[in-house]
Amino acid sequence: MSTRKIIILNGHPGQSSLSKSLSEAYASAARESGHQVRYHDLSQMRFDMDYGEGGYKNTKPLEPELEAFLADLEWAEHVVLATPLWWGAIPAKLKGLFDRSLLPGRAFDTRNTNFMGVPAPLLKGRTARVLMTSDTPAMLLGLFYSNAIKKVLARQILGFVGIKPARFSTFAPATGAEGDRVQKWLRKAAQMGAKAA
Repeated sequence: MSTRKIIILNGHPGQSSLSKSLSEAYASAARESGHQVRYHDLSQMRFDMDYGEGGYKNTKPLEPELEAFLADLEWAEHVVLATPLWWGAIPAKLKGLFDRSLLPGRAFDTRNTNFMGVPAPLLKGRTARVLMTSDTPAMLLGLFYSNAIKKVLARQILGFVGIKPARFSTFAPATGAEGDRVQKWLRKAAQMGAKAA
């Protein structure tokens, strides 16, 4: 099996969470299988979440944590994101990380567009795995909400900058989960990590 360069982002803003446990299980198994892993923990990152008026000409300087994340994103071949589903979306701090770090000129190029005016993606050649915790079962996310959060992440964030395909693993219901259920989920994350899947 060939090894891969993997960036893992625990996208939960809390100090301890199921998302963190899943991302750590993935990371540990990936390392044990010989993959190169660079790990980022949103709860430890300090940065201004507001993009402000930044653009090509007056981009707000990146804080060290964001510069390190973006550099590792450019280095990686596979992107792993662990995130909770909150109010039908991702946590505000995680959205702020994307707002600040997925910059024009580094993640996409608005000066180079296709015939429909869509900017050229600059992070092509990378795949993604999203480990999503939720209280809404995966089937109901599709039935009631048309998988809105998956479409946003896969198409409008990751896919927009060229990271695709994005595959999803949903762990639900997450609130109050413990014991054998959590251990089963951690084993599943570890199995994906070993395969860099």
